[in-house]
Amino acid sequence: MRLYLDTSALVKLYVEEEGSAAARGAVEGAELIATSAVAYVEARAAFVRRRHEGWLRARDYRRVVRDLDTDWDRYLVVEVRESLIREGARLAETHRLKAYDAIHLASASVVYRRLGAPFVFASWDLALERAAKREGLEALGARKA
Repeated sequence: MRLYLDTSALVKLYVEEEGSAAARGAVEGAELIATSAVAYVEARAAFVRRRHEGWLRARDYRRVVRDLDTDWDRYLVVEVRESLIREGARLAETHRLKAYDAIHLASASVVYRRLGAPFVFASWDLALERAAKREGLEALGARKA
């Protein structure tokens, strides 16, 4: 299976929270893991926010950042280009998505069109999960965790 991780799914691989076991299980069963380049920034921002809010100790923060950096080279990273931005804008309008959610859905669609099934879109954002399903993608997320 080919697996696309939005940031909500990606973070679950590094920080223990609801849905982490499901996200890790999906990754273990995947032959390829893809995400958008924006996920790196979003994940690092999520980690530092957890650090400053007291949910991660300093050493745990350093570990999750190191682990993400180590794993990043193994992911198929979809670069954000003009065509992707335009597709994201269309998806944002169609599904009333937030900007980066639309970029994730556009990125996943690119991977699906290029590589085909079996393909799973992983997100723990309900609006994004619903939009992915409306776009014809199989989704794993909040309602399946």
